[in-house]
Amino acid sequence: MVHETGYYDTLGVNPKASPEEIKKAYRKLALKYHPDKNPSEGERFKHISQAYEVLSDPKKRDLYDQGGEQAIKEGGMSGGGSPMDIFNMFFGGGGRMQRERRGKNVVHQLSVTLEEIYNGGTRKLGLQKNVICEKCEGYGGKKGTLEKCSGCKGRGVQVKVQQIGPGMIQQIQTMCAECQGQGEKFSAKDRCKNCNGHKVERKKKILEVHIDKGMKDGQKITFHGEGDQEPGLEPGDVIIVLDQKEHDVFQRQDDNLIMKMDIKLVDALCGFKMTIHTLDNRTLVISSLPGEVVKHSDIKCVSNEGMPIYKNPCEKGQLFVQFQVEFPEKHWLPEHLMYQLERLLPPREDVMISDDMEEVDLCEVDTQSQQRNYSAEAYEEDEEGPRGGVQCQTQ
Repeated sequence: MVHETGYYDTLGVNPKASPEEIKKAYRKLALKYHPDKNPSEGERFKHISQAYEVLSDPKKRDLYDQGGEQAIKEGGMSGGGSPMDIFNMFFGGGGRMQRERRGKNVVHQLSVTLEEIYNGGTRKLGLQKNVICEKCEGYGGKKGTLEKCSGCKGRGVQVKVQQIGPGMIQQIQTMCAECQGQGEKFSAKDRCKNCNGHKVERKKKILEVHIDKGMKDGQKITFHGEGDQEPGLEPGDVIIVLDQKEHDVFQRQDDNLIMKMDIKLVDALCGFKMTIHTLDNRTLVISSLPGEVVKHSDIKCVSNEGMPIYKNPCEKGQLFVQFQVEFPEKHWLPEHLMYQLERLLPPREDVMISDDMEEVDLCEVDTQSQQRNYSAEAYEEDEEGPRGGVQCQTQ
């Protein structure tokens, strides 16, 4: 009869599982929780490897079935081999997973203006990061004084047994809080006073972020090896993600710029000269010829005045200008002059009116009344449908 099932539970197999089933379970879990693929699951990978080391050896498995983990330790079969050695031995070594373990990448967002992306430049970014403690050189305390943790007996985990029903118990493994899962710790007097035994200290790092002309919103700038340091791990990267702010005048679309320009009706009909202030502080003059009618929402373009092309800043996209024609207010021209204006404009279309037609008056839309009606309909709509609707403004 199996004394305890902790290792079997770790691999997710039955205590009567065959060696092939144990191998298959280990292979699946080891690939899933390997630190290269899942950096936050280092402890779990360690427990999976320990369980496989014991259960894959017939002698160790038999001893474990009879007396549990305690029997393994007392029998001199600690099951404490390196998780990486076990993994490499199982998979025959080599391959991507055998590369040096790396720490996590750190991602930071950097807010930039459209002017900065257009002109390029350098920004300084201050980051707090973990670095190997200079005083203890990442050891955590006085060398040679590291002791086995009494709380977990060097296993890095604590096992709690709780009864979940009549004759039924459950084992729960948790990371040892005393040694933070390391299995070893320093006494208070031997612990490094600079890092308090954590092996790393917090320091400020200034990074110079070079923004190249034409970079895009969301583009990443990578600083290799500038992530948090940790003993035994290759530092991860710091990844800066550009976050472009909205601009008051220009909108970016790929390598092109889009802007809106308000012009008077006289400009639209009789020609104009207008200026555009660029993102690099130049002034462009654009114009239309007399008789070249610009309609409301017409779009014109200026070649080579858009965004610089990334990695090829001498080339630029296009600048698109969308015109918004402003019409004059009512009664802007005395009535006796309307006839003269009409003579200058294209002829109007004649409409045939017969006696059986009905003439009605046009009035301005009362937008406030319209909004009130819509609000009331949201609460008072009955089976016959919404009441009211757009209202004409009474004189």
